[in-house]
Amino acid sequence: MGWFNKFSEWNTARQEKHRSEMETLGLCPDCNGRGFIPVSGLEYTQPFDCPGCNGTGLYSEWDGETE
Repeated sequence: MGWFNKFSEWNTARQEKHRSEMETLGLCPDCNGRGFIPVSGLEYTQPFDCPGCNGTGLYSEWDGETE
């Protein structure tokens, strides 16, 4: 159980660091400010708008703040 707890703590800290960096830059943490999420696979498909920021790429939209 010790390894699982260490991994869980590390992953939580990594996610929080990424979120705070994206907040500083004003970019959506889900899509890294691109506004879309590419679909990976063997066939080509169109990327779809990021559901977190509604395709804007902005942190304020992802966080739910009103401007």
